[in-house]
Amino acid sequence: MKIISFFNQRLKSFTIWDIKLAQLAAMFVLIILIRFIPQIITLNIWWYIAGCILSAIRPMYVMFLKKN
Repeated sequence: MKIISFFNQRLKSFTIWDIKLAQLAAMFVLIILIRFIPQIITLNIWWYIAGCILSAIRPMYVMFLKKN
């Protein structure tokens, strides 16, 4: 549990620029991964849609439904 509190505390000091730069870095990692494993691109579109929905559930919940 200490590691989660450590990262939560560190993330509180992030600005929007830090978050967006981390997202950009993740996109570049994904591009590198696709270059090394090109079969990822040939997946059915429904896998991408499912991944998008599954990864958006928690942020949407926190943004719109969770009470402070």
